[in-house]
Amino acid sequence: MKNKPIYVELDIDAALSELWEHTQDPRLHEQWDLRFTEIEYLPRADVSEKQLFRYATRIGFGFKIAGMGETCSTTAPNKGMRLSTLAFSSEQQLSLIRKGGGYWKYEENGNRLTFITLFDYQTRFGFAGKLLDRYLFRPLFGYATAWSFDRLRIWLEERIPPSFIAERALIHYMSVILIMLLWCYEGLVPKLFFPEAGELYLMRKLGWFEGSELQIIQLIGILEIGLGLITAFWHRRSGMYTVQALLLLLLTAPMILFAPELLAAPFNPLTLALPMIGLCFAARWSSRYLPQASRCRRKYSPSLRKEGITCDRFTSKR
Repeated sequence: MKNKPIYVELDIDAALSELWEHTQDPRLHEQWDLRFTEIEYLPRADVSEKQLFRYATRIGFGFKIAGMGETCSTTAPNKGMRLSTLAFSSEQQLSLIRKGGGYWKYEENGNRLTFITLFDYQTRFGFAGKLLDRYLFRPLFGYATAWSFDRLRIWLEERIPPSFIAERALIHYMSVILIMLLWCYEGLVPKLFFPEAGELYLMRKLGWFEGSELQIIQLIGILEIGLGLITAFWHRRSGMYTVQALLLLLLTAPMILFAPELLAAPFNPLTLALPMIGLCFAARWSSRYLPQASRCRRKYSPSLRKEGITCDRFTSKR
């Protein structure tokens, strides 16, 4: 079972020296890269020697994966290109990755830079490890790499610190998840499963659909479930949240006008609509400057191997 190397490519509007600093300085690197929480360069006698480093990644519940690596950089100013190679390994039996390697490539592309990474690794746990890597770990690892590259781009182009970007992303995804769950719950439970618990009474109170109240409630329930799913898939479209806020007002206003006694209940249409509107505005606000892995080019071409652009020699040396 041979997996393709992880390949990520992104154009960044930044100076070569600035991009180089933010990727080669461990204090800056660990701020934007999801794959590492700690990077420490070890002392070396001469700058011409390969740079050894320690790395660690927290995986939750107090556990972290740690390992060692070495990096070497080359510069070709006349060609507008720099290359940084690395090899890494972990002796921890908890680590799926046993050893690996690859490179970062920096190429001038007009007024922009093309930042490229290609890396591969060998896994533990035999066939089970390879299976886990192919269908779960490697896709997540590639996504984390691309997401991190775009977070670096936002940092350099928009001057927004990675920690602030991470906070916005957390607010956004939590808001989207809650909006999705609330729409799906409201469509499924009180409208499709238990309309007699209150929805049917409210619809009859309106008096707009005499004899068809149950069917209208079920239709609204299906639409709400669909809206929840659409929210998950199109969560980056800020205009969608304005539409949802207006829909919430339209769904709530008739209940308040024709059944104002419901406002005395501890849980009523208004206490649901207002928090959801607040979540919509939070999701809309946080959708700006949100890292997007799909902005990166991810397809690994066999032509790269023909050109000698591989990472085999790095993965086999440690």
